[in-house]
Amino acid sequence: MKIYTKTGDTGTTALYGGTRVMKYNSRIESYGTVDELNSYIGLIKDQKIDISIKKSLLIIQNELFTLGSMLATPAEKETLKNGKERLNIIKIDESSIHNLENEIDKMDEELPQMTHFILPGGHQTVSFCHLARCVCRRAERLVVELNDQEAIDKNILKYLNRLSDYLFTLARKLSQDLMVNEIKWIPEKK
Repeated sequence: MKIYTKTGDTGTTALYGGTRVMKYNSRIESYGTVDELNSYIGLIKDQKIDISIKKSLLIIQNELFTLGSMLATPAEKETLKNGKERLNIIKIDESSIHNLENEIDKMDEELPQMTHFILPGGHQTVSFCHLARCVCRRAERLVVELNDQEAIDKNILKYLNRLSDYLFTLARKLSQDLMVNEIKWIPEKK
């Protein structure tokens, strides 16, 4: 299989199922941003962090590929003519969301209670988490916009929302693990 097909040379690309759309199409923006998020998560995973966190991040990366596949498949192309699902994979579902919530809860049990907003930074690895969180929120906004145009599986939105919470909590957990102080936002009074 060649890496280049030349089919996108005029500014279009194919969704799963063959429909050709412009490369700025809302679906493309959505799953392209999910792909960007996945790259940032890979960057976090490549840091010197606990192996159990690395394993969780690998699961998340796989789930993001699944989520991207779901976004790349228009509703009218989800079912083949023979009645079978086009995507013959386990989709993002409530259990994926619950797994993220469980991971958040486990990390949160070890963390001090938040008393202030926290500024991104303190350590490069922590900053990578905050970058990933911001990209996750952008992906979520793009999927919300896409959902206004055509119905998207509700679990995609829930997953992205929960994943940004996971990434925020992970930043806090890694601050603790790396023994760096969280940078509290304390607004100056007039």
